[in-house]
Amino acid sequence: MHDAIQVAYLAAAILFIYGLRGMSSPRSARRGIVVAGVGMLVATIVTVFTEGFQTVNFALMFPAIGVGSALAWVAARRVPMTAMPQMVAIYNGMGGGAAAAIAADELLRLWVTGGYRPSGSVTVLALAGALIGSVAFSGSIIAFAKLQELIKRSLLFPGQNVVNLVVLVAGVASGILVALEQLGLMNSGGVAMVVVFFVLALAYGVLMTLPIGGADMPVVISMYNAFTGLAVGFEGYVLHNAALIIAGTVVGAAGTLLTQLMAKAMNRSIANVLFAGFGAAGGQQLTGEGMAGSLKPIEVDDAAVMLAYSQKVIIVPGYGLAVARAQHKIWELAKLLGERGVDAKFAIHPVAGRMPGHMNVLLAEAGVPYDKIFDLEEINAEFPTTDVAIVIGANDVVNPAARDEPSSPIFGMPILDADKARNVLVIKRGRGAGFAGIENRLFYADATRMLYGDGQDVATKLVAAVKKT
Repeated sequence: MHDAIQVAYLAAAILFIYGLRGMSSPRSARRGIVVAGVGMLVATIVTVFTEGFQTVNFALMFPAIGVGSALAWVAARRVPMTAMPQMVAIYNGMGGGAAAAIAADELLRLWVTGGYRPSGSVTVLALAGALIGSVAFSGSIIAFAKLQELIKRSLLFPGQNVVNLVVLVAGVASGILVALEQLGLMNSGGVAMVVVFFVLALAYGVLMTLPIGGADMPVVISMYNAFTGLAVGFEGYVLHNAALIIAGTVVGAAGTLLTQLMAKAMNRSIANVLFAGFGAAGGQQLTGEGMAGSLKPIEVDDAAVMLAYSQKVIIVPGYGLAVARAQHKIWELAKLLGERGVDAKFAIHPVAGRMPGHMNVLLAEAGVPYDKIFDLEEINAEFPTTDVAIVIGANDVVNPAARDEPSSPIFGMPILDADKARNVLVIKRGRGAGFAGIENRLFYADATRMLYGDGQDVATKLVAAVKKT
């Protein structure tokens, strides 16, 4: 029986890894998700019908699985694409919270069962998983609240990093005291000290996330995903569950690599993302002060003529595309241009949107073929030979200041070279700055024209105008 269980866990681990490999490409992402889901189903069934018989907790397990599955199904069906980043954030948090709950159960067994003494390695890993999982849980809740605009301002105050460090050190210290009592080396306060440890860990997650601006949310979401994976892996060791160890390790490694890639895409260190408070003052208004040139509006009919008689058009989507739910109309416009012999492509910046891969998901939902979507490295060399670059809902990822203004907060961040196109059309709701609150020189360039309005409405009018051209 034991061998069969281990074989089942090994099969689940292989499915996890194969599924993750599939998720690395948009073409195979759907298959990868299904494969990984099957692996999790296998691991869950094996765990329930082995551990369940030992703990006799079916009365708790089955209702929990049923309620959780029902909520996930409803949420997945109803949550709009604009809310997908916060859905990912909250699911990351739930994983971290579950790992922390497992650790809490393990740490409290000493006083519940009496006389139980875990080994040193189990205690250390339980505490590490509890700390990381709690931070991921509370931090993800704050990230969710920010993305959902339940929290509209970032909290910044003098000495903030020092305060955060004190809370973290106090949390680690309380964890050490809990470990010493678990190992029978001292009396540190029992259950009360465990509560203090979790309160401090949760508080640190909140304090660490509150000052982070919305422009950095893709990196933060990815980082908390890595935290959740690590916490799950640690608790898998505590429970002697191979599936949790492998799944947590894979998720933690993938999340860590993705976080590093996202930070690199902004030319910033992870420490700078976490502690600099960059983008916390997002939503400032453009004033034009100190900017060369002026904002030059264009009518839809004139823009349609410009597009219809182009040879190459590159479309640069951003979060505004998601807000306007304009992906279907923009793809309709691209197809219409293609029918007229125009080479229409999409350019995706790694940190466009509010989560990793956000724009890819939106375009895939609209049915855009994968061979029409290009990342920064693939497409940048084509902008100088492009007749029109359409920027819809994007701001900081096309800001030339990142390339040649050392005083700019985003200096050094790789950008899409939309400003090098012969003409630029910017579809924008208003004159406000992007989520990072930084003015964009591209909007004032001689070759740039502004199409103001809701993205979906403007795209619809462009489609109609191109058809008449």
